[in-house]
Amino acid sequence: MRFLIDLMYLLVAVAISPIALYRIIKHNRYRTGWKQRFGKISRRNPAKKCIWLHAVSVGEVNASTTLIEELKKTLPNFEIVISTTTDTGFARATALFGRDLQIFYFPFDFSLIMSPAFRNIQPAICLLMELEVWPNFVRIAQQLNVPVVVVNGRLSEKSFSKYKIIKPITKLIFQKVSLVLAQSDEYARRFRKIGSPAEKVIVTGSLKYDTAQVADKIEDSDVLAKQLNIRTGEKLFVAGGTGIDEEKIILDAYRELKNQFGNLRLVVVPRKPERFEEVAQLIQQNGLGLTRYSQIKGTSVSADSKTVILGDTMGDLRKFYSLADIIFVGRSLVPMGGSDMMEAAALGKCTLFGPYTFNFKQTVDDLLKNNGAIEVQNSQELLEVMQKCLSNPEYAAQIAHNGQQIILKNQGATRRSSEAIIRILNTR
Repeated sequence: MRFLIDLMYLLVAVAISPIALYRIIKHNRYRTGWKQRFGKISRRNPAKKCIWLHAVSVGEVNASTTLIEELKKTLPNFEIVISTTTDTGFARATALFGRDLQIFYFPFDFSLIMSPAFRNIQPAICLLMELEVWPNFVRIAQQLNVPVVVVNGRLSEKSFSKYKIIKPITKLIFQKVSLVLAQSDEYARRFRKIGSPAEKVIVTGSLKYDTAQVADKIEDSDVLAKQLNIRTGEKLFVAGGTGIDEEKIILDAYRELKNQFGNLRLVVVPRKPERFEEVAQLIQQNGLGLTRYSQIKGTSVSADSKTVILGDTMGDLRKFYSLADIIFVGRSLVPMGGSDMMEAAALGKCTLFGPYTFNFKQTVDDLLKNNGAIEVQNSQELLEVMQKCLSNPEYAAQIAHNGQQIILKNQGATRRSSEAIIRILNTR
């Protein structure tokens, strides 16, 4: 089986190499970490027992923060190392944990690469955020008697449908996983249906509720407000984590709303850094003034109040959210699965998103069921809901309050997950 898997990987690698090369040249991606991707990884404290946590990209890294802090407190004699797959995930992990923990790129799942990676890292346990389960990875871990735990387990309807088709294969893989800590009963059911032993799947809730920091104000928000030149009485609309084709919808709605609500300001924060330039050009092509936040951040210069603000920096989305009156959470009016809406709701903001939120189904269900957010089906409905929220601030404020209370109610997954991980370690 291992030889077939390696052969399949080789064929896939050959097929996608032109795409990867294009992204390296065009978008400046995947240019670093190649030694680590080929298994050449070192630890800072090799004498300690090791917890290897893998978080694919930014969302999974953010979701891991409270668990990592909890494990550092409860297991001080362990070294925690973190792997990521994407450049943005690596940058986020480095920003959050780089001073204290070893961060590296996840090795390719070829047998001849993953085996030396395990020898170099020598983990006592492996924690995989959400779903990232690779065949050779779990096989080698099992051979070395290293438990593998899926943490914050999530299996979207789209992924579930694909895995059901290859259930004989997924069953072989997931039988090697020691424990799945699922976000919800529905996700737990799906993990069992694709082959996870029923007794190895438990529901602990979503870590993202714990990482969503409930607050009415955050540090440095006053500084940002000055830089954005937000004046008394102005309303700030923030579209965060937006995807391809969404910014045009947002800009069209903003132009029409601006005629009715002259005090409305707009901030657009695309999800992907490589799209910053594209969105900047789109704003100008739509006849709107533009201020790129990257050009005023850390300076004494303030934005022109008549311009649209483009959030073209990393790590500042939450600050923009903290100043917003209304937030639209992107990648949801187009079929991209949505972006994290917990952060917006936790800050007590009136939160809107589109119908394509399959990556956050549990959160969406909780928020909508309890009137803690608003789902809009299309561009026209976005415009109409925005008009209602701006005309009726009490309505918007109630939605915001409900959302924040829902986040508080659902917290606690960090403690439950940590306890389950410690129980497994104690049996070794």
